[in-house]
Amino acid sequence: MKPEDYNTQNKPVWCPGCGNFGILMAVKQAFAKADLKKKETVVVNGIGCSDKYHQYIDTYGFESIHGRILPVAMGLRLANHKLKVVCIGGDGDGYGIGMCHFIHAMRRNLDVTYIVCNNQIYGLTTGQTSPTSEKGFETKSTPNGNIEPPVNPIALALASGATFIARGFAGEVPYLRDLIIEGLNHKGFSLIDVFQPCVTFNHKNTYEWFNDKLYKLEDHDPKDRDAAVAKASETDKLPIGIFYREEKPTYEDEIEQISRKPLVEQDISGVKMDDLLDELS
Repeated sequence: MKPEDYNTQNKPVWCPGCGNFGILMAVKQAFAKADLKKKETVVVNGIGCSDKYHQYIDTYGFESIHGRILPVAMGLRLANHKLKVVCIGGDGDGYGIGMCHFIHAMRRNLDVTYIVCNNQIYGLTTGQTSPTSEKGFETKSTPNGNIEPPVNPIALALASGATFIARGFAGEVPYLRDLIIEGLNHKGFSLIDVFQPCVTFNHKNTYEWFNDKLYKLEDHDPKDRDAAVAKASETDKLPIGIFYREEKPTYEDEIEQISRKPLVEQDISGVKMDDLLDELS
């Protein structure tokens, strides 16, 4: 497979310079490197600027409602765990209205890859404070400065039981591509939080700002949870790379009913539903 094999007829409508372009490029390159088959892959999105990827990637796709990416992913995995399920959404979608699902999906260790496009603002609704906006950040919804501390997705993922936790940057496409490949190859819940500049509404967290703040995790042991917690807490400089990785059984592994073959391949022709339907009618 080549990255262009995943192109569709739809043209992205993001603002010129939006970080989503870099993320889309990295995703397609990662899919090609991982040799993901179109009919064996599904991209799940929610609502927001970052939630139109299924329209631009030629695989199966599902557009869920706001914050409900992970329940849809869970349903897909339980119905057909042969599918590679990739969730792509924004920080508002995943760390705001979808926060409860985010925590429980990590706790259950579903075998899905979750890419969060973290631009630290609500871009689709034209520039309000998001869960990851910095304290003091001035937006339409916080004209006197945000008084809330931001959510720390990496620390939250560590506390909630995610088995693969990484962070990338939309301006470092080859590096982000490799992180996504690692997440796709990992068996278990993979979080890839991606710093993504919003060039239209977030004039603080710009490409230049990130280039000055970011550094790559090169001498870090991803098996060391305590070290990962320490790295997740850094604020003066912001690390990108793989924070943590461990191997353990997935949620799907624990379900005996799908241990032999996917649910969708099982014969249900002998199941009688008449009595149940009559009871519910």
